[in-house]
Amino acid sequence: MSEDAELIEIDKMSIDQLAGAVVLIFGAIGSLLLVIWQSKCHCKMNLCYIFQCERRPPSEEEMKGLKEQSEKLKNINKKEDKILEKEDEILDEVEKGTPRLIPEIKIQEPEPEPELTTK
Repeated sequence: MSEDAELIEIDKMSIDQLAGAVVLIFGAIGSLLLVIWQSKCHCKMNLCYIFQCERRPPSEEEMKGLKEQSEKLKNINKKEDKILEKEDEILDEVEKGTPRLIPEIKIQEPEPEPELTTK
């Protein structure tokens, strides 16, 4: 460097800025570990020689349980779809003016006002 080059001066970091930086770094590391941990591949983690974790793909028994859970959710979703279709039909009928579930209300027309006769 030449003597004419100006050096950039960095202000001292405040405690809240330091805390924010630490949180961002820990959050990034935690997110990375979460992605690795939730992957279905075989992985072994040794985090700072403190935590040693091993993740294996689910066994056949676990996969059967997951399949049963997904089938139950599909059945629930089908039932919800049927209910929503019925609600849509009822709303369409109400908009058309011919609701089947709402009893018809007969509106009485007002009586005409009596005519005034002058003598």
